Amino acid sequence: MSTETRALVCLPTDALRDDIPFYTKTLGLRMEMIYPADDPQVAVFSGYGLRVRIEQGAQGTPGTLHILTGDPDSFANGVRELTAPNGTTIKIEPLNPPLVMPETVHSFVVRRLADQAPWVIGRAGMHYRDLIPDRLGGSIIASHIRIPDGGPVPDMVHYHTVGFQLIYCYKGWVDLVYEDQGEPFRLHEGCCVIQPPEIRHRVLFASDNIEVIEIGVPAEHVTTIDHEMELPNGPANPRRRFQGQRFVHHKISEATWSPFRLPGFEARDTGIATGTQGVAGVQVARRSSGETGWASHSSDILFTFVMNGTMTLEGEGRDPFPLEPGDAFVIPPAMAVRYADPSDDLELLEVSLPGVFATHALGGKDLK
Repeated sequence: MSTETRALVCLPTDALRDDIPFYTKTLGLRMEMIYPADDPQVAVFSGYGLRVRIEQGAQGTPGTLHILTGDPDSFANGVRELTAPNGTTIKIEPLNPPLVMPETVHSFVVRRLADQAPWVIGRAGMHYRDLIPDRLGGSIIASHIRIPDGGPVPDMVHYHTVGFQLIYCYKGWVDLVYEDQGEPFRLHEGCCVIQPPEIRHRVLFASDNIEVIEIGVPAEHVTTIDHEMELPNGPANPRRRFQGQRFVHHKISEATWSPFRLPGFEARDTGIATGTQGVAGVQVARRSSGETGWASHSSDILFTFVMNGTMTLEGEGRDPFPLEPGDAFVIPPAMAVRYADPSDDLELLEVSLPGVFATHALGGKDLK
């Protein structure tokens, strides 16, 4: 007895004889069966990973079939949308569509934890909090993610079709494994990784109350499950580039501190600007000494998350915002701001796109 199992998509028709040449010749499917012989009412076609049953008099709507191909221009004479005789819509689409990066819609954004923004349950049971509600026109998503109960994470090997993606471990630790990066490793608090475009990876195990900050560009991107790859794979190839970007694991234990772009602070560079070939930069800044001052920047996107301590965000023409851990803000280019009244324990996570940009100091001028 055979244990093989198959599934069929059933579509209705009023005239099966008209559908047969369309599905076989126009779409290139193979007819697997047809019956009854004297007056056919049912035909089954297969191809491109699909099995379709066309049944005369069947209940239901004609539906829509999407055919993904690496060469849409040569499929069905280059027509991108067809209608079968039975009414089914056929859409011909690229197998690997290019990543579309929306133009940034600049805005001044402040998101405070005290405002009780909702936490929603997302992929693999993780809790997500949106840090940029307007997502700057779809150009970026920033999420505060937590897993309340530690232990094994019900994740699968997957990848993201993105332009840039950062995982910063804010609290706790998490065990991860990545394609071509060797054995699983533990991402500790204060450390981060970038996930280059389409690198396969999996979340394995998390500590209790783990919290991470995840940045994705663009905001809407596809997550694909890879059922074939097993991780870890080997041998390791840490120098491999994925669409021009190299995997980076920044460890706080190996960090060096140097003056930050703003006076009164110092920072540790994560090496992500180099790893992404300038696509994005990530720095952790902390209070050092000296006065803070007004400044503007030229970065297309400049996102900051308050990890520790307090400060007051002052912006030209804006009311001041007192900030504390869990708060986040976005400063648009050319806007004058000042990080005023920083506490001695203030620590900020700053993410910029691109990785290198100009900061324009405005001296001690009072712009309030």
